[in-house]
Amino acid sequence: MFSPFERMVAGRYLRARRREGFISIIAWFSLLGIALGVATLIIVMSVMNGFHEQLMGRILGLNGHVGIYAPPGGMTDFDTLAGKVRQIPGVTGVTPVVEQQVFVTTPNGTSSGALVRGVRPEDLLQHSAVGRGLKDGNAADFGPDDTIVIGNRLAQKLGVGAGDKIDIISPATNSTAFGNVPRIRTYRIAATFDVGMYEYDSTFIYMPLTAAQIHFKFPDRITDLQVSLADADQVNQVARMIRQIAGPDLRIYDFQRANAAFFNAVTTERNVMFLILTLIILVAAFNVISSLIMLVKDKARDIAILRTMGATRGMIMRIFFLSGAAVGVIGTAGGVALGLAFALNIESIRQFLQRFTGTDLFNAEIYFLSQLPAKVDVGEVVLVAGMALGLSFLATIYPSWRAAKLDPVEALRYE
Repeated sequence: MFSPFERMVAGRYLRARRREGFISIIAWFSLLGIALGVATLIIVMSVMNGFHEQLMGRILGLNGHVGIYAPPGGMTDFDTLAGKVRQIPGVTGVTPVVEQQVFVTTPNGTSSGALVRGVRPEDLLQHSAVGRGLKDGNAADFGPDDTIVIGNRLAQKLGVGAGDKIDIISPATNSTAFGNVPRIRTYRIAATFDVGMYEYDSTFIYMPLTAAQIHFKFPDRITDLQVSLADADQVNQVARMIRQIAGPDLRIYDFQRANAAFFNAVTTERNVMFLILTLIILVAAFNVISSLIMLVKDKARDIAILRTMGATRGMIMRIFFLSGAAVGVIGTAGGVALGLAFALNIESIRQFLQRFTGTDLFNAEIYFLSQLPAKVDVGEVVLVAGMALGLSFLATIYPSWRAAKLDPVEALRYE
């Protein structure tokens, strides 16, 4: 498509001599702008993908894909309903849960609010997020009615660890001669866990189901069933089938509806950042146009001589198209390499910058996750690279056309 002569001339125009050094500097800034725009876009999109994946993994690590919630009085005969739900294709597990807000105190005087979940010991061990996130103690010790498993950040806040005891104060009260008093019971911490999501690690306490039913005055009842699926994409289909089985008194929520605020925020930020960062590449493409227009004006005499020596307008156009396209290709390739290198090592880079600056660059209390996530999507990298190349090629068309339309007579008249 491009002859060796055209490639040779385009290459010479890209290499600056003293007289056109300023034009070459503009071209290099254009190349750098494209590279930084592509790299930044790849990094931001990878981080947004990582946020979405990590949030989904953390949420589904402790919750089901579908929740079946009982009215205020609780759900009776829940094992029968759980058996029917397990027969639905795609369902991998159904976990009965008793969930209540509590107040926690320790012998050393610290206290905090918490969310207690009563589950069967075998169901807790099936939660891979809890099993992988054990920080202290042994989840196998969870089983007796006086044992609990709590989040690691909650344990740090209370100043306790595995083997220590805490008091759990329930909103359910006991009637005494002096009136109603809160229910208080002491529990031993069997283990602590860290699933990497601040909201869960600083709030959740797991308690054996039978102990929770007794403590919260829920004999033979539960507050909800958590349903796990083999494929998250089937959640809407399975939810419809559960509604047919559950009846009108029970409320059905899938994880997307229950956590809509998280997912909508990430999706909105992702789309907005994509549009904003695309402007960086667009500005760099305009720099390509300006540098090529200046190059065409500077090389007007050379273009006229080439035309008189037999070069066609098509050849002139292809020469300047190659000059501009080379800036776009090199800048895009450099940006892709830089973006992938940064995205694949972003957590290590964050740790280094934190040690270097002495500041917390990713506060778990604000961003909910304890690590900066990144997931590179090959399709998105190809899309970003293709967009950068497309804009760069489009930017070369007008200056190349101007060069091809240059009249040799007019160009040489005043030489």
